[in-house]
Order: sequence, then structure tokens, then C-alpha cells
Amino acid sequence: MNSDNDLQIAGDILEVPHLLQPPREHPATVAEFAGLARSIAADRDRWTHLVRFDATTRWYHRLRTGPGYEVWLLSWLPGQGSGRHDHGRSSGVLTVVEGTLTEHTVRGTRALGAGAQRVFAPGYVHEVVNDALEPAVSLHVYHPGLTEMPMHTSPHCEASSVTT
Repeated sequence: MNSDNDLQIAGDILEVPHLLQPPREHPATVAEFAGLARSIAADRDRWTHLVRFDATTRWYHRLRTGPGYEVWLLSWLPGQGSGRHDHGRSSGVLTVVEGTLTEHTVRGTRALGAGAQRVFAPGYVHEVVNDALEPAVSLHVYHPGLTEMPMHTSPHCEASSVTT
């Protein structure tokens, strides 16, 4: 069953550091995976030198793996997008680390600026596009690791599976 529920958090949890727990070595909850994404995003020395921009396709690099999860770094030049897709059996956390990305779902469109996070469950269908005039970079955590990315031709069509 596809779920397009939105989780909205009022304010920025990073404004209250005493509420943050140090990231666990092996995250197990949605909050811990979101925290892992934020901690990796904040450690720019760990990933900035790896970023590449490719005019022909979105660039991506697997940054880290752990027990049952993967962390990917993606770059987006203006006009580049993901196509409408879901992530198979994987849940995920998308974190924009530079620039602005636009997320399209059947429920609407949302601009995601640097620091924004989206948490999604298996079966969540969306399209991510760089509609801005500047390049963007995003960090993605998938649990379990991403093994498929079914593409959707429209919100109501059957998916065709693309293995990664």
C-alpha cells in the first residue's frame, strides 16, 4: 500500500542541542536514521571533495554502508530529475545539503532548501527535480539498502522495476 503521509516538525531540532542524542553506530529507528543523515551532512569535510556534476545525468556515489543501510550522495544540475519512482522495500531519508530541490507527489509540490529532510516509507512515490538555477547536492539514507527503484509513468500506473 502506498503511503503519502507527511511528517512535519515545528522548528529545527538542531536549535535545541540538549535534545539531540549522539548518533548510534548502528541506527535502528527513523529518528536515528534522520540523525545519521544530519550528522553526515554536517561533516562537510567527509563528502564535499567527492561531489561531481555531470551535464548528461545525475551523479551519485555510495558514501557509506552499515548493517542494513546505505548512504548515497547525489548531485543535481539545473533541470535534472529522478523521474517518478518509489524505493521498493526500502525506507529513506532525503536531506538537501546544498541548493534547492523540488519534490512532486500526488498530494502536491514542495520546495526543499538546504537543511530540509524528507522521511519516507516503502512504496512512497515521488519525483525529485532541480527546478532552480543553481546546482544542488543531497544525501540519501536507505534502510534496507536500495535494491530497486520502480519507475512510475503516472501516479496511477503500474510500476516497472529497475534494479540498481
